[in-house]
Amino acid sequence: MSTVTRKVIRVSGAARREATDELAVEEPLEIRIDTRPFVVTMRTPGHDEELAAGFLFTEGLIASRKDIAEIHENRRNRSGNSLDVFLSAGSSIDLDRLRRRSFVSSSCGVCGKESIRALQKRFKPIRSRVRVASELLLDLPNRLRAAQSTFERTGGLHAAGIFTPDGKLIVAREDIGRHNAVDKVVGFGVLNSLLPFSEHVLVVSGRASFEIIQKAIAAKIPIICAVSAPSSLAVEFARANGQTLVGFIREKRMNVYAGKQRLR
Repeated sequence: MSTVTRKVIRVSGAARREATDELAVEEPLEIRIDTRPFVVTMRTPGHDEELAAGFLFTEGLIASRKDIAEIHENRRNRSGNSLDVFLSAGSSIDLDRLRRRSFVSSSCGVCGKESIRALQKRFKPIRSRVRVASELLLDLPNRLRAAQSTFERTGGLHAAGIFTPDGKLIVAREDIGRHNAVDKVVGFGVLNSLLPFSEHVLVVSGRASFEIIQKAIAAKIPIICAVSAPSSLAVEFARANGQTLVGFIREKRMNVYAGKQRLR
């Protein structure tokens, strides 16, 4: 269930009236690896298997669909908010290492150029020669918005979409967290063995942070488009890794921050 209905008081000038409002759901999801507690993230329920697969992939903990034997709800937890990921024989994850890294990232932030160098050791720069018409890029946020059914009802969700160079939507996902939305579309690619997305465009409904660019490079996505602003580190990372980064796509205008050679 991605939405709930709650009573509200609507105020318009001096008038007040009781009404109902549809809200986006935010609930915790526990991801367990081989029955061991791994991480808890706040998300909007729906496509949880994709979220888990995408998170593991973009963190560099799995390399492909072959690393996952199966994913299903924790059968001992009937809340629907606990997921078991079982790794294939021969695959393993250093849970303690990731927990240490996650703690540092959440408590003191990303450490600029040192973090970029560390990620460049895990992910090679983008070499894709794909080119996309500027006019098409300008229209992609509208195409993504048309796929945001829950946003239309609540106004409270972020979205991410993967498009082909000619504008065909491959997958769109919504979530209360913009990073989760990206993990869900990447996870769709993982579970359906569609990666890498090296000839595709990622569109996000909000701003482009460093973490979104990092998730995009894990999936080999050459072009990232954001409705809002990128961060300074996102721009630096995109330029260092051969990605095209476009922001502020609104009303037939946009800013190209990196990789202008892919626009025609």
